[in-house]
Amino acid sequence: MISKTAEYALRAVACMGSSPERPLSANVLAEQTKVPRRYLTRVLQDLCAAGVARSRPGPGGGYELTAPTDKLTILDVINTVAPIERIRKCPLGLKDHTSLCPLHAELDRAYAATEKAFASVTIRALVESASPIKPLCEGALAAAVKG
Repeated sequence: MISKTAEYALRAVACMGSSPERPLSANVLAEQTKVPRRYLTRVLQDLCAAGVARSRPGPGGGYELTAPTDKLTILDVINTVAPIERIRKCPLGLKDHTSLCPLHAELDRAYAATEKAFASVTIRALVESASPIKPLCEGALAAAVKG
């Protein structure tokens, strides 16, 4: 449903949202999110270019979110790197399809519902969930990032 790039961006944003008190290095983000570092660097550049995140150079530097996690949604992050493609016209280019056929109309309704669902979940809701399973966290590694 969403691209690998969008998934990786969501992992990085959730990780940064879990540690808003300090920037996280690309190495820490790559290790924590299980995203290949080279790919993650490109995703982080896209997030920075869109103003969702920023990088701080030097010792103690790294990446951090610029938007408050209670305002930033899953859809915001996805739209930054790889928006969900809606179906606006016949993908087959059929001239007599002046509106969407039943198949493509149903697919587009599903995409619209997905966008609505993603727009309703903030990054804060993800990282502060009451679930005992914390996003992207496992044992000692989670403690190392927090500490």
